[in-house]
Amino acid sequence: MSEEFHRYRLGDIAVTVLSDGFRMADVEGFATNVSTEAAAAALAAAGFPTDKIRHPYAPVLLETGDQRVLFDTGNGEEAVAESAGERGTLNNNLAAAGIDRGSIDIVVITHCHADHVNGLLMADGSPAFPNAEVKVPEVEWRFWMDDGEMARAPSGRMQGLFKNNRRVFDAIGRKVTPYAWDSEVSPGVTAVGTPGHSIGHTSYLVTSGSERLFIQSDVCNNWALFAQNPDWHGWFDQDPEQAAATRRRVYDMLADEGLPVQAFHFPFPGHGRIERQGDGFRFVPA
Repeated sequence: MSEEFHRYRLGDIAVTVLSDGFRMADVEGFATNVSTEAAAAALAAAGFPTDKIRHPYAPVLLETGDQRVLFDTGNGEEAVAESAGERGTLNNNLAAAGIDRGSIDIVVITHCHADHVNGLLMADGSPAFPNAEVKVPEVEWRFWMDDGEMARAPSGRMQGLFKNNRRVFDAIGRKVTPYAWDSEVSPGVTAVGTPGHSIGHTSYLVTSGSERLFIQSDVCNNWALFAQNPDWHGWFDQDPEQAAATRRRVYDMLADEGLPVQAFHFPFPGHGRIERQGDGFRFVPA
């Protein structure tokens, strides 16, 4: 299992990006409102292969003063065996970076999809971060823990997400701290509502002195497809129209302000800037 982590500083904050591996996805159906040929052409224009999409995962750890704050937990250790070591590598990379899981003070969940919450548990179902306060967006928490919403959810992926969230959060006794948008989840880190990918999907503005960083989570899952073409819809978005509107709004802001971005699903380590390109945008690695 390869070791993959990346460090940089944001003012007084130490940032560590930790790979949780990747999966290979089909191009067909990844974007739902355009043809496979159009998607392949967008990938080619950005210099990516057109036969498969490499879909990475990258939680990020901030060390702010005396606090260690982890944003998202990846696919979980159960995924290591299921994927022959391709996914679920967060804990391996924390250890490689010299970070004890037990030293993490806060785990901030951006949204309740399996590749962001399953790593809350070890393979045996015990807590992966036993000393951490787990914070979840209040809009997201209300939705996924609502029995009525679960009963109304369509079969397939949505029902599966409800069941998975109950499995994960029940294992930690539902001991979470819901947080509101526009509030601080830790000193210098403000939650920003970016719904669409999920109903309570959240990003973060990190500030240290004069330096800032935008942790975007899943505002954009693949920049070659959805940054270049912000109005395209991803199969994984709960509300594709809202996700597209959020993406354009956020990327207008990032491009206007030249604000660095840290992305969960961009090529590792997913740190760079968003620039305008035609009617869309492109990602420029740092």
